[in-house]
Amino acid sequence: MSDSLPLPQGQWPTLEPGWVWLCGAGPGDPGLLTLHAVNALRQADVVIYDALVQEAILDWAPQAEHIYAGKRGGKPSAKQRDISLRLVDLARAGKRVLRLKGGDPFVFGRGGEEAQTLVQHNVPVRIIPGISAGIGGLAYAGIPVTHRDVNQSVTFVTGHDQSGQTPSSLDWQSIAKGSQVIVIYMGMKHVERIASELIKAGRPGDEPCAVVCAATTDKQLVLETTLATMPQDIANSQLEPPAILCVGRSVLMRQVLDWQAMTQGHAPRNLDPLGRGRPAESA
Repeated sequence: MSDSLPLPQGQWPTLEPGWVWLCGAGPGDPGLLTLHAVNALRQADVVIYDALVQEAILDWAPQAEHIYAGKRGGKPSAKQRDISLRLVDLARAGKRVLRLKGGDPFVFGRGGEEAQTLVQHNVPVRIIPGISAGIGGLAYAGIPVTHRDVNQSVTFVTGHDQSGQTPSSLDWQSIAKGSQVIVIYMGMKHVERIASELIKAGRPGDEPCAVVCAATTDKQLVLETTLATMPQDIANSQLEPPAILCVGRSVLMRQVLDWQAMTQGHAPRNLDPLGRGRPAESA
């Protein structure tokens, strides 16, 4: 990337010494950064970034020190307390600190914890939202997270809690019955239990599902499957995290909206995957 592209005219905020900006970097594709994120990258003295932040994004901040603070399940990772307190120390040293997190910092990103720590230590903060993988990643797979013919609700859940296990606080009965589409972050490790819980709660085994790995990047892979077969299909495919799981009939829309395949010359597989029997523009 180049820093020669000027920002549009406007009153862009200044990242002052001693401040920490918590910023979402989006799901992967550098083009999905917000302009506020680009503005922050150009000003920062220090960028503390997560595992899912693409290296190309850091090119926007050649003047800054880059500090890796990624947390990946099952791999050696910095402790959350150490990350939060390091932000405090850097800010107190007068640095312009950018905390860059994959997706959106407030969507399963521990941004709330870090921001609260900073405020409790009298460090001024600014929050810059980002595109969450549960929305942007599915869009790159051609799956609309909401569709009038499918759902009037969508539920976002995490596949593991602080212990690394499937969250015991989740009421799978309510989730299964209360939301037509369910989007699961960080769920591959416990997909067998998640699928079992949803089926036990009444979701049909043949319900369409999708697994989107490395969403929005050039390594993106998409597995179309069903709720009952998803665990075995994942095992057979040898797909690896990071991944978003989507449960619901909106997955069928990929048959007509796989825009990345269409850019490569492939025709849509089914122009009416929901079986509406009428043009899409009709009410």
